[in-house]
Amino acid sequence: MGVAPAPSGPDTGTEPAGPGPEHWLRVARETAEDLATDAVARDQAGKPPFDEVARLRESGLLALLVPAGLGGGGADWPTAYAVVREIAAADGAIGQLLGCHYFTAWSARFLSGPAHGAALEQRTAAEQWCWGGGLARQEPALTLLRTAQGQVLNGRQSYAAGVLVADRLAVRAVRADTGEPFAVVVDPARPGVVVDGDADPFGQRLAAGGSVEFDAVPVAADDVAGSLTADEDVLSPPAGLVSPVGRLLSAQIRLGMAEGVLAEAREYSRAGRSAWHPDLPAGSPQDPQVLTAYGELTVLTRSASALADQARDAVRDGLARGEDLTYEEYAEVSVLVAMAEAAASRAVQESTSRALDIIGVRAASARLGFDRFWRNARTHTLYEPVTHRLRDVGDYFLNGAHPPFVLPV
Repeated sequence: MGVAPAPSGPDTGTEPAGPGPEHWLRVARETAEDLATDAVARDQAGKPPFDEVARLRESGLLALLVPAGLGGGGADWPTAYAVVREIAAADGAIGQLLGCHYFTAWSARFLSGPAHGAALEQRTAAEQWCWGGGLARQEPALTLLRTAQGQVLNGRQSYAAGVLVADRLAVRAVRADTGEPFAVVVDPARPGVVVDGDADPFGQRLAAGGSVEFDAVPVAADDVAGSLTADEDVLSPPAGLVSPVGRLLSAQIRLGMAEGVLAEAREYSRAGRSAWHPDLPAGSPQDPQVLTAYGELTVLTRSASALADQARDAVRDGLARGEDLTYEEYAEVSVLVAMAEAAASRAVQESTSRALDIIGVRAASARLGFDRFWRNARTHTLYEPVTHRLRDVGDYFLNGAHPPFVLPV
């Protein structure tokens, strides 16, 4: 079987260490607190999140995954997952925007050769680029066409996050002659690129999604980052990790939103009244229905969190194994991530819906903004239907079938 070698990241030798996970988690919490102060007003305004990206840029979080030797934060994926979850608890849309940025920027480097990958990392850190786009398969596909003047990119596609504010796009395109899919890096300021904010979703309004038109956009050889083939006869297990690395971000975003709505509902319950017993203070031990509801949602969210932690460790260990990773080990990582996605999906949908019942009719107040949690969660779970993940888990459990190589939307 002819297996393509795994892409390798830039070799920076004995590079200096970054500030460490504790520093970045503290920065993430401070940024989340800042975002939470005006989350309701920003969601209702629905403007492109240039200000929010500026806050992320000022905090240093945009360069989190760039090696310290190349001017970045030097953090690893477990730290990035924790940061995204923290931000999503305050603002689910900005959590998705940041997760998309991390995945597209990292994928472009991971799928490129060492020299080009290092150059992308350095510019991402030095110029504090925000990345957007997406590598998931869509129809009709973007096409890479060879001309006398070189390759050009054509087509139009919609993306869930990042494109309205991106300094660089990472998109999926197929060669017109062979049909092979590749990741392509595009400067949205190039002639022929037109970004359209036509998404208009009812949730995740600030994720900066929209459509992008590519009309004969010149593509240099270095802009083609690497193959996105799903054929196991070609795709090596280390290269396949691009899929679970990205998919686990969905679980973290959902868990962040679940934790965010429960924390906000708890604060309101402590200061308000019970939905079922108006004569009792909300959250009082005298109100067993409130306590039972919070207990059930806490157990559900903590259980999903524990599964996500297992998936996080599996992804970390898989990346560390590099070329030694086997196909079976890759499949186990993918299944764990699929399980985490499914559990997080249930947790966020239950939490964001039942929190409204706990608070009662006052949750309908637009001023309080509790509806944004439900709208954001429902929108995000529509992007990534949990049914597909459950089918993959069942097929692996029953038949030993390896999950397909599916990239996150």
